[in-house]
Amino acid sequence: MKLKLAGLEEEKPIRMTVVLPPSVHRDLLAYAAVLARETGQPIDDPNKLVAPMLERFMATDRAFAKARRTL
Repeated sequence: MKLKLAGLEEEKPIRMTVVLPPSVHRDLLAYAAVLARETGQPIDDPNKLVAPMLERFMATDRAFAKARRTL
């Protein structure tokens, strides 16, 4: 299986508060468990996955890339 996320990079974070629906939170926990199993690295805080997920989403959104180039 090939997950869209690989590992987590350590950078100085910017603090944000995000409210998730319970179903998304359950999926985030499940994703963290699968990622931990795939990489062999425990995921202590699944919330740390949100930033790389958003980053990956924006990096692969062609419409966003096109719109960003025109800004």
